[in-house]
Order: sequence, then structure tokens, then C-alpha cells
Amino acid sequence: MILTVQDICKRFGQQTVLQGVTLSVAERRTLSILGRSGCGKTTLLKIIAGLVKPDSGAVRLHGTEIGQQLPEARNVVYLYQEPLLFPHLTVLENVAFGLRVRRASASEIASRTGRMLEHLGMESHAKKFPHQLSGGQKQRVAFGRAIIITPNVLLLDEPFSSLDPETRATMQQLFKQLAQEYGIASLFVTHDLKEAILMGDSIGYMADGTLTTFANRQEFINHPDYGATKEMEFWSSLRQQTTTEEYAASV
Repeated sequence: MILTVQDICKRFGQQTVLQGVTLSVAERRTLSILGRSGCGKTTLLKIIAGLVKPDSGAVRLHGTEIGQQLPEARNVVYLYQEPLLFPHLTVLENVAFGLRVRRASASEIASRTGRMLEHLGMESHAKKFPHQLSGGQKQRVAFGRAIIITPNVLLLDEPFSSLDPETRATMQQLFKQLAQEYGIASLFVTHDLKEAILMGDSIGYMADGTLTTFANRQEFINHPDYGATKEMEFWSSLRQQTTTEEYAASV
């Protein structure tokens, strides 16, 4: 496993936020974590990234405990809901930023950045600044900047929540393609049931600071407590109703 989290606990004052959270993520796999606002999802991501210290428990990368490592030493990238691009840098410069910090050669930066812009479909926007981009384009650039350095783990905190449905669907597919191509292990946090099922190779459900994990989508869908089966039945019945109405209108 690339990432292992074991028995993480966290309190803020009198409030217990995380209670014995345990999970693992393998190479090229995505664990979706589904849960309502305030259930502890974001705190968990920040602990893995090194932005918040747990009260107890362990975070391991490739089997090595990293609790004492600074965030910048972990090679873990946290993507927020907002893209948070550098406003004074162009698209190309934003994507290349991590490689420059790591002092990659000029030829390597040019080659890898050019390839990434092609994957993102952003070649024609390379010289634009963030204020000239749409929300979906900004998120593409944020993904490119995160993935180009091939992090150990990519942490995504509801990254598509502010996008319109069409752009959101496009970004979901783009992320899955890039994660596979670059071999990224990731945690994908969302409060949207359909998105959790679509994005995750495995799924976790978080409530009241506890996490229940499922080895695959079907195991989660079949569980009676989380509403996946009912929602899928609803959408299936809606499609059937729409098809019936369209047929009736055509005859």
C-alpha cells in the first residue's frame, strides 16, 4: 500500500472530530470518502497532508511513518475546492511550478509541461493568466500542477463542487484518466453519492468522525444503510419513465 492511516483520533476542544479512523490506498487506486459536511472528512485530509496534527494514530507512506515530517517533505498534494492558482503566473508557469521548485532541468520542464498541457487540453491557453480562465479551466490547471510532480498521494477536497454539471462531468473523467496515466493514488472527498461511486475504486462512508470502508463499489452499493441502492433505483425508474413518455409521444 502507498498510504496507510491507522487509528487516527482528533479533538478540537470538547468536540471529537475523528475517532479511530483507519484506511489504506494502493497505487493507481482512488478511495472515495463520502459524508455530510462537518463529519471530519477535511480534517482527515489535512492530517494526512501534515497541515493538522492528530492526537493519536499513525500515517504511513510506503510503510514509513511520516507524522513528524513537514508537509513539504511528504510529497502529498492537497487540492482544495478552489483551484488557488498563482495569479501572477501564466497557465504554463503554474503547471511547471512544482518542477521548478524541485530544480528539474529546463529541458525536462519544457517536455513534461508541454505534455501535461496537451493532456489538459490547455495548449492554446498556455500564456493566459488565471483571471482569463473559466472555473473548469482553472481546475484543469490545478490538476496539472498537482499531478505533474507525481505525488505519493493526491488529496482532493470536493474539487468539483463549484462547477456546473457538464463541466463537473468532464473534470471527473479527466481526473480518472490522469490518475491512471501518472499512477496516482488518491483520496477523493465528496458529499455527493453519485460522485463517490463514480470516482472511487473503493468507497468509505464517514459519519460522526468514524469511517466505514468498502473494498469495492458493489459492496458499498449493496449495503442497506447508505442509500445507494435506493438512489440507483430512482434514477433507473426515471429513465424508464422518460423512455416510455418519449415512446408514447412518438406514436
